[in-house]
Amino acid sequence: MTADSFGEKVCIVTGGASGLGRELCRQLAAAGARVVLSDIDEAASNEIAAELAAGGHPIRVRNADVANSDSVRDLVGNTLAEYGRIDYMFNNAGVPVWGEVQDLTAGDWHRTLDVNLMGVIHGIRHVYPIMIKQGYGHIVNTASGFGIIPGPLCSPYVASKFAVFGLSNAIRFEALALGINVSVVCPGFMNTEMMTRKLKPVNSNPDSIQAVIPVTLLDVRKAARLLLNGVARKKAVIIFPSYVRVFAFTFQYLPRLYSWFSVRQVAKFREIKKESKLS
Repeated sequence: MTADSFGEKVCIVTGGASGLGRELCRQLAAAGARVVLSDIDEAASNEIAAELAAGGHPIRVRNADVANSDSVRDLVGNTLAEYGRIDYMFNNAGVPVWGEVQDLTAGDWHRTLDVNLMGVIHGIRHVYPIMIKQGYGHIVNTASGFGIIPGPLCSPYVASKFAVFGLSNAIRFEALALGINVSVVCPGFMNTEMMTRKLKPVNSNPDSIQAVIPVTLLDVRKAARLLLNGVARKKAVIIFPSYVRVFAFTFQYLPRLYSWFSVRQVAKFREIKKESKLS
């Protein structure tokens, strides 16, 4: 990524107060972008804004709930009113739900789909007409490695991310002739609060999930760099690290092997879950 790619560009980043979104805000601001950070966590948003301002990279904070269409409309509209254009829309906000389907409530399903899928849809709906009128723009939707690989123990998350992957590729074919690029990002496991401090599986404990993650967590700074490099190159699908492609290949072409591995992971999860309840 170079400053030329994002310098002076107006970039909205949803879910920008933590994890990958926070690191995107840092790197975009350092590249000279006009960053608009959006999140539902006002305190965390103000904290990262203060950090960046102290480092000479001020950003705007416009808190919004991506699950609420009107909130996203106001976020996009206020950004347009201030800057006169929107160059990049990073639909990045997301929430995880870990646990077995038998333990999930309707609320678990609704919250995951409202944020992870409808949040992306709201972002697209409100920014797309603006970009059409401009004749340019770039929409970047954060899916997941679980948007192309159906991993167990997080079914609502998988459902939402598969939908984001499909939606992003479908709209891309319509958007290109209008001067708009659409990218979908499919990262693997990253070392963020979502996988550490905020990891709260349903009817289980963090140890049971962390024990079945088969890879080392990717440094979020490297993840943000890989993402932005892909966006700068206008890649349609941005996948990292390499093991995501390996798992995707295994699922598609070696389904028995993938099934065997996944069933073993579920068994391991249940064993640790049972032991934790007995202790």
